[in-house]
Amino acid sequence: MPQPRLPPSTNTVKHPVCRYILPSSSAMAYQYRPDLLAPYLALPQGEKVQAEYVWIDGDGGLRSKTTTVQKKVTDIGTLRIWDFDGSSTNQAPGHDSDVYLRPAAIFKDPFRAGDNILVLAETYNSDGTPNRTNFRHHAKKVMDLAKETVPWFGLEQEYTLFDMDGSPFGWPKGGFPGPQGPYYCGAGAGKVFARDLIEAHYRACLYAGVNISGINAEVMPSQWEFQVGPCEGISMGDHLWMARFLLVRIAEQWGIKVSFHPKPLAGDWNGAGCHTNFSTKEMREPGGIKAIEAAIEKLSKRHNEHIAVYGEDNDLRLTGRHETGHIGAFSSGVANRGASIRVPRHVNAQGYGYLEDRRPASNIDPYRVTAIIVETTVLDA
Repeated sequence: MPQPRLPPSTNTVKHPVCRYILPSSSAMAYQYRPDLLAPYLALPQGEKVQAEYVWIDGDGGLRSKTTTVQKKVTDIGTLRIWDFDGSSTNQAPGHDSDVYLRPAAIFKDPFRAGDNILVLAETYNSDGTPNRTNFRHHAKKVMDLAKETVPWFGLEQEYTLFDMDGSPFGWPKGGFPGPQGPYYCGAGAGKVFARDLIEAHYRACLYAGVNISGINAEVMPSQWEFQVGPCEGISMGDHLWMARFLLVRIAEQWGIKVSFHPKPLAGDWNGAGCHTNFSTKEMREPGGIKAIEAAIEKLSKRHNEHIAVYGEDNDLRLTGRHETGHIGAFSSGVANRGASIRVPRHVNAQGYGYLEDRRPASNIDPYRVTAIIVETTVLDA
């Protein structure tokens, strides 16, 4: 059984990759016990609130830690700027390791419930500059400049589930399931794996306030997708990162690992992407097809610049096979899932709507992708 191909550790943040791989020896010895936890979660906590700060680390993964707040939070401005040891997260050297967390968005906490919250935070250095891993800072500036065009995004996040031993979840040990075909949007035993985990994640997102818009089983068995959006501007990245955090936290309780690698298994298996749907106010109004076509023309001229921030190891996925366009060539078409940019058939027929950029990999940083799309199509005159 081939092992999933995951990228090696790296000190660069050029193409951040989400990694959620725990040491198998220690992880296999741990069992989540909701029955033991439940009585403690039921205890009253008075007016005090637990605030879980969540941030993106130096490898494109997620970290979090909790602080006690004295009362219910109704204004993000009342939350304190916190700090952490950046030398332990690949975000700072050991001799100057303090990295600061500035609250950026608040979500309800589905794990602790009540008034407890999840706080998505940006990372800053001690001199006040954005940490090199903080791509939200630049994206926010871009979205502010383009605010009048009302950019909307919808991201389709694909991911793959693995057992603690590193094999795809639900696959025969030491073997393979049947070829792709019956698994996409499948129903029934042997076609769908870990539906309980996926349903838990969906409901947790709805509770938290994440703008999740759907889920489906994907083409490769043990591969799933959730969709987030439409979200305007900077909120797209906020909601997708929080949806990812909820997914890996819930999967932790199931003893399942989540991979966002774009080609987790070599061979005749589909890769994993994060198709990015995009529109401006002009595109969404009657006659907007002209604005869509103009945007596609602009995208065609900066193909390589986009590919550079569209995910690490994306070359393993964008091969021109398995419903992808080739990484080396830009293409577009109506209802063409083998193109770089797809215009949905109904959009072409009605003459307005949105475009779908099919190039981004599943391990993208959504702040980088949404920012460069707006820079190219809106701010590049």
